[in-house]
Amino acid sequence: MEEINTIYLAGIKIDEPIVTLTDLLVSVLCFVFAYKLHQKQSREKVFTYFKLYFLIMGIATALGGLIGHAFMYHFSFYWKLPGWITSMFSIMFVERAAIEHTRIRLSKKIVKILSVLNIIEFLTFLTLTIVTLNFFYVEFHSGYGLMFVVLSLEGFLFLKTRNKASKNILIGVAFAAVAALIFMNKISIHQWFNYLSASHVLMAVAAYFFYRGAKNIDMQNS
Repeated sequence: MEEINTIYLAGIKIDEPIVTLTDLLVSVLCFVFAYKLHQKQSREKVFTYFKLYFLIMGIATALGGLIGHAFMYHFSFYWKLPGWITSMFSIMFVERAAIEHTRIRLSKKIVKILSVLNIIEFLTFLTLTIVTLNFFYVEFHSGYGLMFVVLSLEGFLFLKTRNKASKNILIGVAFAAVAALIFMNKISIHQWFNYLSASHVLMAVAAYFFYRGAKNIDMQNS
């Protein structure tokens, strides 16, 4: 069993401080990006989905950092579920954003079918997660959503249009993929800056490129 790093601030015990800090880094960036997209005041659904992705991912990573790591000793295992479930909602919305983006090239019928499949996929993995209380299904849902749905759809759009938005989103997916590999293989460079911290930093970079992609989306020009 891995040793848990602990510090005390003003007499308050904080477990895994660097892991918590990097989780909160992702959270703050996501809240900032959600706010910046909100300032665009666009009525396009794709921007709404991206805003929801950033907002909910910000909540999920804050819950993960504070409840799942820093103060987990105060909570039972079941308190991991709020963070897990909110992260699954965020992935669903980034998938829907990519699906909505394909309207610049795909027919309304195909977009509708993809949207329905997205809901079925989300409900399936959500049910499996709640019933089994196994983080594997959260990981699998995230991997499927980013590495299959978002990657394939934005890759298709980039090949067809060479648009700047898809290019940035694909770069974001690449950083998310490296983060996932580090997480799954538990590659740590130091006890205090372990695989969790490293994957969180890469998630922050991925979020930045997702934001760059989202802000450059132009649904009027394909």
